[in-house]
Amino acid sequence: MTATLRALTTVLDAAALGGLSLTGPADVLARAGDSMDGTAEPLCWIRRGQGLVGLGEAARFTGTGPDRFADAEQWWRDVLAAARVTDPLRLPGTGAAAFGSFAFSKTSAHASTLIVPSLLVGFRDGTAWLTQLTMNGAAPTAGDAHRQLRAFLAPASGEFTTAGPGSARTVTGVVEAGALDEAAWKESVAAGVAAIATGGLDHAGLEKIVLARDVVARLAAPVCRVSILQRLSAQYSECWTYGVDGLVGATPEMLIKVDGDMAKARVLAGTLDREDAPDGVPDFAATVLAGSDKQRREHDFAVRSLTRQLAPFATDLSFPPEPFILELPNVWHLASDVHARLADNDGHLPTSLALVEALHPTAAVCGTPRESAGKLILELEHMDRGPYAGPVGWLDGAGNGEWGIALRGAVIEDPTTVRLYAGAGIVAASDPAAELAETWAKFRPMLQALGLRG
Repeated sequence: MTATLRALTTVLDAAALGGLSLTGPADVLARAGDSMDGTAEPLCWIRRGQGLVGLGEAARFTGTGPDRFADAEQWWRDVLAAARVTDPLRLPGTGAAAFGSFAFSKTSAHASTLIVPSLLVGFRDGTAWLTQLTMNGAAPTAGDAHRQLRAFLAPASGEFTTAGPGSARTVTGVVEAGALDEAAWKESVAAGVAAIATGGLDHAGLEKIVLARDVVARLAAPVCRVSILQRLSAQYSECWTYGVDGLVGATPEMLIKVDGDMAKARVLAGTLDREDAPDGVPDFAATVLAGSDKQRREHDFAVRSLTRQLAPFATDLSFPPEPFILELPNVWHLASDVHARLADNDGHLPTSLALVEALHPTAAVCGTPRESAGKLILELEHMDRGPYAGPVGWLDGAGNGEWGIALRGAVIEDPTTVRLYAGAGIVAASDPAAELAETWAKFRPMLQALGLRG
């Protein structure tokens, strides 16, 4: 690599923005969405009014195949080796940073990517910052960074406007079957249940398989990507709203978060549609989810899978003996937060991307054991998942990062075509009709964000 990354982080200055005070990443997203022409859509990672928004593009890695994680890690190391970084804040997400999205499968034709934005705006615990990143030889300056940000945010009229999350227009369209129609997908679920029950040489020891399906939304008018992200971040504030290229969504599941020598993951498995809840039964979710042997077994598979893969990188690993109920607008989940202190290896801690490679795919999106489940997924789904259920998030030059699992999301294939994905964990007690209904509950956030039914 011949180009040199230069990065300058400075405190975000309202005066340098002409008096504009940005309230958070969703505000940046909305204002940028007013002015951008669709050729350089904002990158984002937002939760609870904090997070990162990237604007423009300074550099990009793309890769495919089984070495996509290792190749991306090496590319980022090479970028950092020659980088000139000025970062007085030294917070996770300041200095050199990139957004990323990786294909679920090593056999996928979909490109995995890391993107270094030209500008990055961050918000964390009351601190707001702006990082300018260049690879064209230009030296970043605080003044130039603020001028560029104002240009990104200012619409053609020269006045700032902010579209609220409910102001995105409602569109009309149809939702069509993707790779499999409902009947065919239920047959695949039945085949998965049979494989778990019968075992055999091909499926020996198989305890769980996660089967996904896709549907295609064909819209009467071009989709507004920023409006989708606004709606998701407002309605699903407990989730991590992500946008990387055409991939958009709001995931409730954190694959791994690294902050210095501490790591955290949120594991979800076990789902209940909130539309199934009877009126006047406040403990319905706890009774049905926590009291279900099928749901508890599915959750236990997921927790054991992640902790087993994370253990070699940790000196201390902990998770609660009982999962908690995560309440989202569309569903309830059984959830467990796993905490770890990372092990030092010859003076080096594992980076967030190195942990992503070790942990992906977990039982929550693949199955147990994952090699057997992965092979059966290819046989039964009849589609390429692309980035669905793959890692999505960001990393910085210090090894920190946040990587979610790309769930409750979709790929914008062209201005009027959006492909949505959802999956369900299949165990011996699974019922195909119930699993199909669960996928529709999981499609609901994206259908609502598109302004369609749901």
